[in-house]
Amino acid sequence: MSRIKIKSRQGTGKGLIFDVKRFAVHDGPGIRTTIFFKGCPLHCLWCHNPESIARGLELMVRSSRCTRCYSCVAVCPKKALSPGPKNGPVVVDRAKCDLCGICAETCVSDALEIVGRRMTVSELADEAARDRLFFDQSGGGVTLSGGEPLAQPAFAIALLEELRARGIRTALDTSGLANGDVLLRASAAADLILYDLKIMDDAAHRRWTGVSNALIFDNLRHLSALGTPVWIRIPLMAGVNDGDENIAASIAFLKTLPAVRRVDLLKYHKGGQEKYKNLDQMSAFRIFEPPSEDRMETIRRAFAEAGFNVSLGG
Repeated sequence: MSRIKIKSRQGTGKGLIFDVKRFAVHDGPGIRTTIFFKGCPLHCLWCHNPESIARGLELMVRSSRCTRCYSCVAVCPKKALSPGPKNGPVVVDRAKCDLCGICAETCVSDALEIVGRRMTVSELADEAARDRLFFDQSGGGVTLSGGEPLAQPAFAIALLEELRARGIRTALDTSGLANGDVLLRASAAADLILYDLKIMDDAAHRRWTGVSNALIFDNLRHLSALGTPVWIRIPLMAGVNDGDENIAASIAFLKTLPAVRRVDLLKYHKGGQEKYKNLDQMSAFRIFEPPSEDRMETIRRAFAEAGFNVSLGG
């Protein structure tokens, strides 16, 4: 694996975060605060959080909330906003928009939002620490998710180290597509790794996610060799990765990894369409079908019979 230098906690500046969700119960054990990092190296065609993919700020326009007051049009210094057709909801010329955020600050109906905010390690740790009582009572903690947290490697590791220094348990939710040394250092700073496993066949993985799965598998092998506690998370889409061949290959691969403690089977849901529309990214939107309840149970049983602690839904 190549070497990469990671700065100390004091020298990481600010990270780009698009959401902080408190009282989460599906992102690791117990009650958790989940911090969502912006930026992802994958482009999964089923992604229901399109705002997580780009590595920079984005303007989201919720047309359904627009009151047609057009106060945002008046204040935009780049003249990037205009009334929609027939005095409809405001529309944005993204080629002109410089993401200054003045329009979002002016909008009283929250129809406009700059997706992404820059926060320091201390700011995020302070916010998470507000829920320490719930963490302690439930065995929970903080989960770093995304996007891909390790797309901002120095900041993610610094945050994990700071939370550990404060006595807060952590989990890292990762696609595994990251520099190997970065992932190993992050795993050393986290109490648990939530690791996505999508499709076993490399050609199919490239088709549906835009990238090879070779590094993802290689990194998972290295994690397992270190004994890092790992929960595997498998999002399931009918006709994509719920077939017998992919399930059997997944089980065979995971049985070679002694650190894998649990497998969570995540049933696809059809959310996200409105977000693609609000970001003017409908050309990238795809609708998939979730596996049937019977199929989900068949897959659950296959993993259970192979000796895994398996859960439906995380």
